[in-house]
Amino acid sequence: MENIKNLTLDELGAWMADHGDKPFRARQVFHWLYQKRADRFEDMSTLSKSMRSLLEAHFHPGGLEGHSVQVSADSTRKYTFRLDDGNLIETVLMPNKNHYTLCVSTQAGCAMGCAFCKTATLGLARHLTPGEIVQQVVEAWRDVEPGNFIRNIVFMGMGEPLHNYTNLVKALDILAQDHGFGFSARRMTVSTSGLVPGLLRFIREGVRASLAVSLHAVDDAVRDRLMPVNRRWNIAQLLDACRELPRDARSRITFEYLLLQGVNDSTADARKLVRLLHGLKCKVNLIPYNAVEDSPFKTPSVEAVRGFQEELLARGMVTTVRISKGQDIQAACGQLAALGRPPKAHKTGSRPPRPASAPDGSGGSPLSSTG
Repeated sequence: MENIKNLTLDELGAWMADHGDKPFRARQVFHWLYQKRADRFEDMSTLSKSMRSLLEAHFHPGGLEGHSVQVSADSTRKYTFRLDDGNLIETVLMPNKNHYTLCVSTQAGCAMGCAFCKTATLGLARHLTPGEIVQQVVEAWRDVEPGNFIRNIVFMGMGEPLHNYTNLVKALDILAQDHGFGFSARRMTVSTSGLVPGLLRFIREGVRASLAVSLHAVDDAVRDRLMPVNRRWNIAQLLDACRELPRDARSRITFEYLLLQGVNDSTADARKLVRLLHGLKCKVNLIPYNAVEDSPFKTPSVEAVRGFQEELLARGMVTTVRISKGQDIQAACGQLAALGRPPKAHKTGSRPPRPASAPDGSGGSPLSSTG
């Protein structure tokens, strides 16, 4: 029996038509699933009893088993969910002054092997389905108090979103539907470590979401060491792909730059970063490293972070510094590492992934899901 949350609105409408009902009924189902967050078809009172029975016979309404919830001193909540196959994923709900930002996962584990990331130590277990991605939003919204709301969705949790391309794009479609959550493109941000084929496909297909590219270094020697993906697609290839984003696009590409003490945080690095990004419509989000156990890296001083930012600002580069939330519960960037069933597929190491022919794990990639 299929998870109904794996279906886009168009797919559900086509299913309705195939089963003798009006396609517009799909909008009613979306309203119940995502606006009312119904978890039983029998509660969908605007549908006929026969349609509710038909849905019950063909689908289940999705759901994630709550494994644990941790609450940070800053009120950030980290959810650990158990999937049907026993793997665990983590989702982070971050409070702001009058809204929330939700960080969702797209894979159980990750195949990218980035040296600074705790998730990388897990390897890749499998891709998440569209329904499992969307359900993280459903579950987290249950803890949003009346009168407040989740304004932003960031695909920056466990996994490389563009490695799970097809399921990611379907989840974005579902989340954007007015009859569901109604998130606008500028309120959903997809982060990538630099899977160039997936990035080009994302841009060329005009996927409606903002882009954040994890750069983290200004030369290939350093980036090779930090991010094995760079040995497959180097900085020049990555930036050439970014230049394909139409110049009239409303949003800028965000380049995420993780600051590591003594590795990539010098004044010379800052100046080289400005030269590297010249001509790109972009902004830079600086991320002071969030320490994890047994890591060889250190967090730069506040003065070093401020100095790096000032170098960029002085040269006209739009630059922000990310305030990492939930560090005390290991919920900040690079700290997610749910400990569940051991990953079944890729083992993290020095060899970069090769999803050029099938970045969504649909059959051509050696990193396809085995779950």
